[in-house]
Amino acid sequence: MDIKQTLLELSGAAGYGVDAADILAPYGKVSRTSLDSVVCQVREASPNKPHLLLDAHFDTVGLIVTQVDSTGFLRVSGLGGIDPRVLPACPVLVHGRGGDISGVICSTPPHLDKSGEKKFAKVDEVYIDLGLTKEAAENAVSPGDRVSFHQPGLVLLGDRFAGGGLDNRAGCACLLRALELLKGAQPSCGLSVLFSSLEEVGGQGAKTTAYALRPTHALVVDTSFAHTPDSQRQKCGTFGGGPMIGVAPILSKEITEGLQAAAKAEGIPHQYEVMGGSTGTNADHIATVRAGVSTGLLSIPLKYMHTPVEVVAASDIEQTARLIAVFVKDFAEKAGELV
Repeated sequence: MDIKQTLLELSGAAGYGVDAADILAPYGKVSRTSLDSVVCQVREASPNKPHLLLDAHFDTVGLIVTQVDSTGFLRVSGLGGIDPRVLPACPVLVHGRGGDISGVICSTPPHLDKSGEKKFAKVDEVYIDLGLTKEAAENAVSPGDRVSFHQPGLVLLGDRFAGGGLDNRAGCACLLRALELLKGAQPSCGLSVLFSSLEEVGGQGAKTTAYALRPTHALVVDTSFAHTPDSQRQKCGTFGGGPMIGVAPILSKEITEGLQAAAKAEGIPHQYEVMGGSTGTNADHIATVRAGVSTGLLSIPLKYMHTPVEVVAASDIEQTARLIAVFVKDFAEKAGELV
């Protein structure tokens, strides 16, 4: 699967409304919600039968234009948890009314910075330079236009690659790969796949879609922290160590144990992510829809989250997809017991 071509080249700053319908169309009946989530009905849900929802959010962190100032520079605000340390001198794409416009985030040369301290500007303090006059900028850009990092995918050594938006296009890639592995299977339960919107700004896409679909069970796929030398080891997974199986109060014990058993039975390398509170993912929102949904969580180890150079290992994506496919098959076989 060419993840870069299929997923990374589609800008998806929260609220931008990228249509991923064509990506999921080969696997079932596809529809789009009013909040721009995309749903693929792989197997129609039947009344009083288990219905499994697989979710990965399609939106990414980004910026939103708040003003064109008197000199033609743009002021912005953040969409999601942008790391302000990576913004100076960062290339961006502004999704203007007439199309995408290349720009750069301004950076003060150290020769002119007389503050005497290393200080990072807040997101709403930075400027974007489009190389345009005020009049030209106002004709091309409006307040509310989205801004994405402009970082093409980079192939690193081994099976690693980097790019912006791998949180959570890597999760979407896992679901696509799992659907390929499930080709020809006829699950005896309802099965839906959701590429959800707005996760980075509150999870409204997953919450409203799950409310409409009424799943009995759900499995959320996202990314989480891979260990780097400057991070706390106990809060991170091992890069290249396979999927991180979530353990948290909000998560279903049965699904968590089912994922563990499937991984061990198939010899799939895996690790655990133990959380004492909420997960910070769509699992929190889906699990609490209506009277509750039994929900599990798988995370892909990822370095440098919420930057233009997020890094994942292809082997982790493949092993996560394998585990999803095995879990779905096991779930379908046991569907009669789960009514």
